[in-house]
Amino acid sequence: MTDRVIDRPRSRGFLFLDSHPAGCRQQVCDMWEAVPAPAVPPPTDGPVALVIGSSAGYGLAATLAGLKRAGIRGIGVCFEKPGSARRTATAGWYRTAATAELARKAGRDMVFRTGDAFSDAMKEQVADLVAERFGGKLDHLIYSVAAPRRTDPETGTTYASVLQPIGAPSRTRTLVFDGEGAPEVKEVETAPATEEDIAQTVAVMGGADWERWIDHLAGRGLLAEGFSTAALSYIGSSLTEAIYRKGTIGAAKAHLEGTARTLDKRLSELVGGRAVTSVNGAAVTQSSTAIPGIALYVGLLRGVLGERLVPPTAQLSELWDQLTGARPLDLDEEGRVRLDGWELTPQVQAAVAERWQRATTENIAELADLDWFHGEVQRLYGFAVPGVDYGAPVATEVPWPQESA
Repeated sequence: MTDRVIDRPRSRGFLFLDSHPAGCRQQVCDMWEAVPAPAVPPPTDGPVALVIGSSAGYGLAATLAGLKRAGIRGIGVCFEKPGSARRTATAGWYRTAATAELARKAGRDMVFRTGDAFSDAMKEQVADLVAERFGGKLDHLIYSVAAPRRTDPETGTTYASVLQPIGAPSRTRTLVFDGEGAPEVKEVETAPATEEDIAQTVAVMGGADWERWIDHLAGRGLLAEGFSTAALSYIGSSLTEAIYRKGTIGAAKAHLEGTARTLDKRLSELVGGRAVTSVNGAAVTQSSTAIPGIALYVGLLRGVLGERLVPPTAQLSELWDQLTGARPLDLDEEGRVRLDGWELTPQVQAAVAERWQRATTENIAELADLDWFHGEVQRLYGFAVPGVDYGAPVATEVPWPQESA
C-alpha cells in the first residue's frame, strides 16, 4: 500500500485532481449516520435492488439510504478509476470501498461493479449476478446517471451532452472561486444549442439507456412481481431554468419523464410494476457544479434555508419509503415523485431571487453560505471533512471491494 500525505487538494475550479481516501470514507460514514433509522429493522433478506450510478451524488445517497433504511441487497454500478503513479483513485472509488464495508457490517449482500453502464456487456454482467446470486428476481432499480457522453451499443455511435440554452443565448450570474478560495460573482453568456446539440444531449441524458436496462432485465425474466424503478431528476428554480430546465439538459429530463410514462404502462402490464421519475431538490454534486448559475443559486439557497436545506440522504430515504410501500406512492399530476417541495415554495424562491438580484463579489459572503458551499465542494473529493487528520499519511491504494462467497 502506498502512503502519502495529501493535506491540500489540487484543483482547477470545481474539478479536483486528487481525492482523499480517509476523507471519502468519513464522508460516507457521516452520510450513513444521517440516514434515518427505520421504525422496524429490515430483514436480512431484504429486497433486491440495482442502483446505477451508485458512487456519487444522489446515486450514492440512494445506495446508502437503501441499505440502511430499506434493507436492500443487490448491485451498485458506477464508473470509477483506481489510482496511478500521478494521481489518487477517483473519489467514487474510495466511496464505494467505504459503502461496501458499511454494507458488510450491516449484514447486507451488496456487490459493486465499475464500468460503462451504457454498455450491453455491463447489463449482461448485472443480469448474471441477479440470476446467480440474488435469486433471479429484481425488486427495484434506481437510475442516477450523469455523463458527458454515451456510446449506443446498437449503432456504435458516440453522443456528447452539452450544457446550453435552447432558442436564444443565455446570460446568467454565476459564482466562481479562485485558487485561494476567494469568491467572485460574474456574468457568463452561453450560446444557444443547435438541433444536433439537443439531440445528442437527449441521447446521453434522456431515458434511452434506462429503458434499455429495463428491456434487458425483462428479457431475461428477472423482474419480480411488483417491480419498481425510479430515475432521479431535477427541475429547479426559474432563476436557473434558461440553462437547465429550458435548456438541453431540460430536454433530456423531459425525455426521461416521457420514458417513465412508457415504462410505467409496460411494467404494469408485465409484472404489476411501476416506473417513475423522482424530482429531487438542489444539492452540491460533481455534476451540478459544472452548470452555470447553479453554484450561485445553491449557495444563496443555503443562505436562506440554513440547516433547513434537506440533504440527499433524507430525500432518498423518503423515496425508498414510497418504493417499498412503507408510505403510499405520492405522485404529482405528471406522475413524478416530488422531493423538492421544501426548495420550491414561493417564500423560499422569493427570498433567493431577492438575494440573487443583489449579489455582488463584495456582498456575496453576506447573502450566501460560502463556507458551507466551498466545504461541500471539497467534501465531494474527501477534503474538509470534520474529524480527518489531513497532515497524516494515508494509504491511497485501496482495493475495489470483493464480494464474499
